Amino acid sequence: MTHYRRYFLISWRCSLMSIFLIGSICFLGIYLFFIPKTFNYFVVLAKIKVKENTDLSSMKRSAFPAKEYDKPATAKKNISFRSNVSSFKQFLLNRKVEGLTVNAAPFASELNPIQSFRFVINERDICNEITPFLILLIATKADEKQHREAIRKTWGNESVVPGIKVVRLFMLGANDKEQNEALLRESNQYHDIIQQDFLDTYKNLTLKTIMGLKWVTTYCGGANFVMKTDTDVFVNTEYLIQRLLKPLMPPSQYYFTGYLIRNGQPHRNNESKWYMPKEVYSAERYPDFCSGTGYVLSGTLAAKIVKASLKVKYIYLEDIYVALCLEQEGINMVPPPENYLFNVYKVPFSPCTYSRLITSHGINPDEQITYWETLQSNKYVCSK
Repeated sequence: MTHYRRYFLISWRCSLMSIFLIGSICFLGIYLFFIPKTFNYFVVLAKIKVKENTDLSSMKRSAFPAKEYDKPATAKKNISFRSNVSSFKQFLLNRKVEGLTVNAAPFASELNPIQSFRFVINERDICNEITPFLILLIATKADEKQHREAIRKTWGNESVVPGIKVVRLFMLGANDKEQNEALLRESNQYHDIIQQDFLDTYKNLTLKTIMGLKWVTTYCGGANFVMKTDTDVFVNTEYLIQRLLKPLMPPSQYYFTGYLIRNGQPHRNNESKWYMPKEVYSAERYPDFCSGTGYVLSGTLAAKIVKASLKVKYIYLEDIYVALCLEQEGINMVPPPENYLFNVYKVPFSPCTYSRLITSHGINPDEQITYWETLQSNKYVCSK
């Protein structure tokens, strides 16, 4: 009897040891599978955090004065600069905005939920008297005043087409104190600047674009069309209105066109300006998208994109992000009537060529003025 009891105890101990051994092996396997991915994820975050801290080192020491049009008339206040990297842990979590979950992207050191920023320079009354036919949303930086001046004198002139109301708005993020004071003076002079309190960097271009679309939705929802472009782009606004937009009247509810790119692939080389880690965007193809150098949409579509931005995971490539928002809403982009209308490269200048295109990329301020003046003086020379 004692012999069998001893045998039973030995078997039971062996069973426990076997279970423990199998469990340990399973745990080790799971650990070894996930640790490389976790390590790579935090390596990406750490590298960007270091870079961002360098950029911010000279900008977090003081508050900057900014104009707040949402307050009583002419009121001014010092608004402390809110860095969008102040909470490094925040982008590892999901955040709820107005009841919807917004996933912070892994490029979080420069990315925060879109709805968390506010206007510090705003032009809320532009559309009070008359609804514009076209709103030009132009992404710019504080040190590009020469570019802005050239655009105001040329294709961004709001009276460029007689009888057609055009609104011009330059979009910026926050800069250092001196630059923000200069922007405030420029805004008081021209009333064509909007600014929110996110850091003005290339990686925050999506924030800048969504800011512009949110402005349209909030203050000018009745506009027929919106165009987003950049300061180094020549835009033939006359041809845009006469050739592309007027024939669309009344505007389609969900119209979106530009330089259409299909089957675009993410850049996986971390040296690329457009680098997109798999941790941020895992698919091997982007949805169809229009180059951020210049695209046009119906005014009602701005609200759809802003709404979708509450649900779509943030990525810093602005044109891709807008495409993802449209995909979320089930809206397709359409190619322009002619392939030569929108260009992502610099088209060699000739009056007749530029009289029949909408965008040309890589144009400096002097060229903006020269091209526009030459185009105006040769307006009736080139055959239509």
